[in-house]
Amino acid sequence: MGLFSRRGTANEPAPVEWASVEAEQQKRPHGPFDRSQVGEMGPRVDLGAIWLPVMPGLELRMEIDKKTQKVTGVTAALEGSNLQIQAFAAPRTEGIWDEIRHEIAQSVSGQGGIVDDVPGVFGRELLVRMPVKGPDGQAGQRPARFIGVDGPRWFIRGVLAGKAALDAEAAKALESVFANIVVVRDQSPRPPRDLLPLALPKSARKDGAEQAAPAAGPEGAVPQMSDFDPLRRGPEITQIG
Repeated sequence: MGLFSRRGTANEPAPVEWASVEAEQQKRPHGPFDRSQVGEMGPRVDLGAIWLPVMPGLELRMEIDKKTQKVTGVTAALEGSNLQIQAFAAPRTEGIWDEIRHEIAQSVSGQGGIVDDVPGVFGRELLVRMPVKGPDGQAGQRPARFIGVDGPRWFIRGVLAGKAALDAEAAKALESVFANIVVVRDQSPRPPRDLLPLALPKSARKDGAEQAAPAAGPEGAVPQMSDFDPLRRGPEITQIG
């Protein structure tokens, strides 16, 4: 959570006003979506604040705080690529991705990493290379992509790692997962950047949180996302109501 602490600097960008964020969200041909935009869950797994799309071969790994035993995030794993997802409360009147992106870039640079702020499928994103040491002690780099979307009173962040961090083709499947997420923001007042509450899927509650749970949609749902184009809303995933 250190990357999400508030820091004021002279070069810090001003937060984007929500009116402009809302307009951009309406023009965007894909999600993540707000619960108010979706008629029903469809082939997604209910994780509380996040309804996560499913597809064949996708595995979910829930991140749990050892002290509080609360779920703090979820990682979707597929064919050598990972997508870590967290959802946060945001102010009613403004988006926070510009501010957070700036803070992540500062933190990465401060640790000796390389960061580029570039346009992407979901708007501005960060391409990051963090310095690491291999098993043999040699210096290397670990790539990652930070993506984020501002919604009504929420912000959702994704981190792509593994093959998806560098290979555009390998990233498409997990981009389609992120593009079809539904954020369920409760009505409880929450400070900006407070984690929205997540819950274990039913399979993980039965089998134990430490094991990877195969993603499964609602009973009778048929996942149909293998050929999904992340730049186009898929009717088989989302029904707008």
